[in-house]
Amino acid sequence: MQASKRYTLVLGNPHYSSWSLRPWLLMSHLGMDFDVRWFNFGPPFSTLAFHEMAPAGQVPVLHANGQIIWDSLAIAEYLAEQHPGVWPIDPIARAWARSASAEMHANFSSLRNLCPFAVALRAQHHQQDMRLQGELERLQTIWQEGLSRFGGPFLAGERFSAVDAFYAPVVFRLQTYGLKLDEACQNYMNRLLELPAMQHWHQMACQDTWRDPDHEAEILRVADIHLDLRQPA
Repeated sequence: MQASKRYTLVLGNPHYSSWSLRPWLLMSHLGMDFDVRWFNFGPPFSTLAFHEMAPAGQVPVLHANGQIIWDSLAIAEYLAEQHPGVWPIDPIARAWARSASAEMHANFSSLRNLCPFAVALRAQHHQQDMRLQGELERLQTIWQEGLSRFGGPFLAGERFSAVDAFYAPVVFRLQTYGLKLDEACQNYMNRLLELPAMQHWHQMACQDTWRDPDHEAEILRVADIHLDLRQPA
């Protein structure tokens, strides 16, 4: 009989769930062995099966050796205690990476609200918003600082780490809504999009047939969709 894997990740729909992408990408890129339990948004989130796997009623959740770890930042810290490479080795780079990750985790509300996560869509905003522009400028500042201080090609140095996973959902948002940053940041964005794990997540989103009315309406409130790469519902 095949042995069960060490970890199980409980995740939401790959097209809609930005928070789910973070631990999945981190664990996938670093080669950790794990299973996934997928739950679509909407009524499946109200099932007993979901709440047994995610007692807080939210994703992502990591099941590890009988423990339940919820919240993407808590999951990253737990994994860092078990595996090398989650955070940078250099203490200065590690402190910066944790600070930048915490800022993304707690802030950028306009970016989340005005650029709803929709991996397999290409859309254009109805109108410009100064709040969004201000957060894009802050995003660019963070990326510029990390790339210049630690030499790239990733935000905290030569190796992909948790801080890159925390900003990966933003990369998909920028792609979806055609938002541009400066050349160095654009190159970093393209570098993440070329990662095999990122391409696999995008492919899963495109293959999905689930449609959640609330998420669909949220996108249409702020943007016009000009390309939908998903399989028909």
